[in-house]
Amino acid sequence: MTELQLKVLELLKEDARRDAELIATMLGVPLEDVKEAISAMEENHIIVKYATVVNWSKVDDEKVTALIEVQITPERGRGFEGIAERIYLYPEVKSVYLMSGAYDLLVEIEGKNLKEVASFVSNKLSPIDAVLSTKTFFILKKYKQDGIIFDEHEGDHRLMVSP
Repeated sequence: MTELQLKVLELLKEDARRDAELIATMLGVPLEDVKEAISAMEENHIIVKYATVVNWSKVDDEKVTALIEVQITPERGRGFEGIAERIYLYPEVKSVYLMSGAYDLLVEIEGKNLKEVASFVSNKLSPIDAVLSTKTFFILKKYKQDGIIFDEHEGDHRLMVSP
């Protein structure tokens, strides 16, 4: 990966709406170099998707998000891969991570309500033969996601005191 590609990635991670022309200006490089860098990263699946971070607490269509710790028995010859794949193919599943520590996988799912999430755990996740145990945690409030702070802060309105 080139230094230009790394710089372009950082700028796109901050704001995916930045176009190649703006990035070229910000980096002081030719527009064609930026276009080529972006195109190469898209082709090599370094850039997989341009996404929007949504503050769902400000939207009427609020969703329930849960993090599930999953302990599993690895499959012979495939380890955790086959089980992780079986889990991440469910449409409710937003993320799956292989973890170190007390559990093996961390699964993030979204549902319309608590009942839907509970149904997923009891009817789809727990019955998988390799799953030994699950522990579900519901996200009550998001303060920060992907480097973006959701709470609106009030400024300090105190008067400045000088000696």
